[in-house]
Amino acid sequence: MAVNEEKIDALILRLHEIEAVKFGEFKLKSGIMSPIYIDLRVIVSYPDVLASVAGCMWDVLKANGAEFDNMCGVPYTALPIATCMSLNNDCPMLMRRKEVKDYGTKKAIEGAFTAGQTCLVVEDLVTSGASVMETVEPLNQVGLKVKDVVVLIDREQGGEARLASNDLRLHAVLPLSRVLKTLEKEGKMSADLVQSVKAFIAANQTGPNASGNEMGAAETPKRLAYAARAELTANQCAKDLWNLMETKKTNLCVAADVDTAAELIELADKLGPEICILKTHCDLYPDFDDTFGSKLLELAAKHKFMIFEDRKFADIGNTVVGQYGSGVHKIADWSHITNAHIVPGSGIIDGLKSVGLAKGRGLLLLAEMSSKGTMANGAYTEAAVKMAAEHPDFVMGFISTRPSAWKAEWSKGLVQMTPGVQLGGGGDAMGQQYNTPERVIGECGSDVIIVGRGIYRAADPAAAAAEYRKAGWDAYTAALA
Repeated sequence: MAVNEEKIDALILRLHEIEAVKFGEFKLKSGIMSPIYIDLRVIVSYPDVLASVAGCMWDVLKANGAEFDNMCGVPYTALPIATCMSLNNDCPMLMRRKEVKDYGTKKAIEGAFTAGQTCLVVEDLVTSGASVMETVEPLNQVGLKVKDVVVLIDREQGGEARLASNDLRLHAVLPLSRVLKTLEKEGKMSADLVQSVKAFIAANQTGPNASGNEMGAAETPKRLAYAARAELTANQCAKDLWNLMETKKTNLCVAADVDTAAELIELADKLGPEICILKTHCDLYPDFDDTFGSKLLELAAKHKFMIFEDRKFADIGNTVVGQYGSGVHKIADWSHITNAHIVPGSGIIDGLKSVGLAKGRGLLLLAEMSSKGTMANGAYTEAAVKMAAEHPDFVMGFISTRPSAWKAEWSKGLVQMTPGVQLGGGGDAMGQQYNTPERVIGECGSDVIIVGRGIYRAADPAAAAAEYRKAGWDAYTAALA
């Protein structure tokens, strides 16, 4: 059965009409400014559009000869699409939980199925393919085989190649180039706007070795191993961290935002074998005392991890000298790593450096943040990179969210650490935006994943840490290929 071209064109125009496809200047989740924004969540409010989307996706599957026993939609936007496809075509549907409950059946995949069956994955939009893989993996774990993935829109940024590398065939109703072609033909887009979108897609291919497509993708520099990066840094703390990660085979930092110092020490002993860094907030602990630093350093030596006090210094140079070196907490005495905002200017680095350099410490600059509405992006990020270059002996890297989009290259020896990591992705009520280890390392170009609540609030924190450690390390080794 051939796909009806008139039906496809009509769907494109309807998507544009309901503003599921918009053009202008939009900040994406990654912080990058995009000339196109695709929001398919809106289609649930237009039953005619939802029905047309489900029909076209089924048509493309049948036209391509895809065969499957059941289907599973990627949470959440694809769920109503999959439901519509299931009802219209009498095909059983399964559901994946984004977060597995620690009570009840504790199932990741809900529904009736038999191991060995073939399951179709349904997604609304594919960019890198990361969200698809987050659904494929738990399906495989319960014995289901996945061979085909169907999407409404393929942004043509490397997702198809990534899925193909995992033996998955992508069926897309609308390659983005087809959307642009129809909208330009119908007078909904100017030729200049079409070229602007094409240029954006070409410049923002996903993956460490993004392959080209008809939009002319650029190639990303090959990623260097941690051991090789150790040879490119002037900061001893960074060199030690690179070598520690390579030897221990972990790029996991745990943000242990617990309520007391006693809880932190207990957690550090439990999680120490899995981590490369323990991140603390010493001003949270009402029971902090002079023995805190020595206890933590003893555990760091025992389990071979580094300590990162997430102080986020943000004052003038003279003030931070005292805050870092003395006061109640004497951070420089026990914390290998700390961090700072660049709002006060480079004087803050001079002040911290006057205390920490002689002690072999390292400083991370907050170049980007994962919270909603952050102003740490764009020109701010560029200024942080420039300041780091002026202090290579003390600045060891950055807190960042998408360093792969920066002008700086991989081979600088600077460490990229990304907070807000969860296996399920998503966000919380306070504006924290979460990303998966695979996306943070493989697509966004980070080096260290920072995980908080996903570990220390888990029923078994040690088991959760082991799971995150594996996910982070697997993503790193995959990025080297």
